Amino acid sequence: MRDGGRIAAAIDVLTDVLNRHQPVKSAARDWGKRARYAGSKDRAFVSGLVLDALRKKNSIAHAMGSDEPRALILGALAHAWGWDIMRIDSAMDEEHAPSKLTLDERERLVMAPDVTAEPWISGDYPDWMEPMMERVFGEEKVVEAQAMAVRADVDIRVNTLKVNAEKAGGPMRSANAVESPLLKNAYHIPARDPSEREASLESIPAYSKGWVEVQDAGSQIAAAASNAKAGEQVLDYCAGGGGKTLAMAAMMEGKGQVHAYDIDGRRLSALIPRLKRSGAHNVQLAHPSEPEAVEALKGQMDVVFVDAPCTGTGTWRRRPDAKWRLKEKQLQKRIEEQTEILEAASQFVKPGGRLVYATCSFLMEEDEDRVAAFLSGHPDFTEQSAGEAAIASGLLTDEGAATVKAGSRAGTSVRLTPRRAGTDGFFFSVMVRKAQDA
Repeated sequence: MRDGGRIAAAIDVLTDVLNRHQPVKSAARDWGKRARYAGSKDRAFVSGLVLDALRKKNSIAHAMGSDEPRALILGALAHAWGWDIMRIDSAMDEEHAPSKLTLDERERLVMAPDVTAEPWISGDYPDWMEPMMERVFGEEKVVEAQAMAVRADVDIRVNTLKVNAEKAGGPMRSANAVESPLLKNAYHIPARDPSEREASLESIPAYSKGWVEVQDAGSQIAAAASNAKAGEQVLDYCAGGGGKTLAMAAMMEGKGQVHAYDIDGRRLSALIPRLKRSGAHNVQLAHPSEPEAVEALKGQMDVVFVDAPCTGTGTWRRRPDAKWRLKEKQLQKRIEEQTEILEAASQFVKPGGRLVYATCSFLMEEDEDRVAAFLSGHPDFTEQSAGEAAIASGLLTDEGAATVKAGSRAGTSVRLTPRRAGTDGFFFSVMVRKAQDA
């Protein structure tokens, strides 16, 4: 396909996303089924352009004077991809391209950004979130949000149950990965040009052997804050796909037990092939269909890790379509769920044990507020330094330790953001249950 046809396809896909409320992956897949002639580079171009149009939807719509799919796609070419007017003009002259640029479109494509625009326009976030952005980031809300409106890097955790970081280095370098600046047993792949296809790590032998797992550095650091040790009893209470389950199992060197629990048994079952590939033999599935087995774990855990369901605002770089689907009612529902989950999970912590609460959200309503509410009703728990817990795991580099310290709030919880840490947005807090003789 030539660029003109790709641009037309991107407009069609974005139309399905906005008008039919389809996720980008689903809309792009449906288009791919219709366009059998499209190759992998064509699909990468179309998906990348749609995602960037969504990442910067507010600022592009403001610049173009329209939030229609055509305006957003054309605006993304100029304002996100840096195409000049001559290149856009040339593409629009090709066969299968959309209609040629109008005079108004041409003028708007070369206009400088409006520095007087409202914060939610310059920062590309929903306008109803303005009070929340102001609360958490203050004067830095726009630059923080702008860092969430770019393509995300890829981070890889080395599975130390099977291989060390040095041995994994060869396969990782072949995938254009470099050593992680934040973590000792991790690699980092900088984001590619948005029109280029990302390499599939699942296709390399190191992945199929279980040597590596794709996991954002922020998620790895949050798991490190559990400081799970060999021989301990650990419960991953909202295990989901099992990324942190596997990370903690490796931290424990295969000794002790990690109990993976999730209220959605289907998600938990999807962890089984990952466990087999990883070689983590110290993991047991605490399936919701066996309530008696789960009940028996109460009061027995050295660590209970709660990766709570949340709005996912910290993952906006990867899922920009979710940013615009988020509504206030959904936030309130998540807050209620988080409160209930923390209450339930805390019952599994033994005296002297640790309760780790984490979200991939930067909203204080889901983070500090939930911790404060929990602590106010549970005087037997005290918050400790989550940053020091992560550092004590020994998994962070010097730069990683400095990054965590910079993200610490008054020596207690930690918030990581794309701007400050180069990771997804993450929050984590460590609370310790008082020992019985305390």
